[in-house]
Amino acid sequence: MTINTEYLKRCIETLEKSYTCIKSAPEGSIDYEMYRNSLVKSFEITLEQSGKLLRKRLAPFFASKKSVDMLTFKDLFREAHKTALLDEAEVSRWFKYRDNRNNTAHDYGKAFAEETLTLIDDFLKDVYHLKDIIDNE
Repeated sequence: MTINTEYLKRCIETLEKSYTCIKSAPEGSIDYEMYRNSLVKSFEITLEQSGKLLRKRLAPFFASKKSVDMLTFKDLFREAHKTALLDEAEVSRWFKYRDNRNNTAHDYGKAFAEETLTLIDDFLKDVYHLKDIIDNE
């Protein structure tokens, strides 16, 4: 079964564009805030899409669709490590991304948004790697 990653690719492109734009905007300007908001939302959407596609990628390792559907986000990544799709360091970073996303979802303060910015370089590398894993089933 081929898993369609086109939407994930588009999410990544949107995230990259927001990241590029925020780097050129003066901090504290409306443009900076607009790009930061876009970046945070793009990060959230890309993270969620990554989890959905990883669930599909892991499905063949489970006895039933229901058993894989019951996994939490972090459990998906634990399973990806158990099946040698991701290494331990990658899984640890994905946990950090998820924790950050949960924090930004509950508190859209400037500090959480700025913390998200510090994760983007690693996140982009990790999400591209995950996309490759999903594409090469």
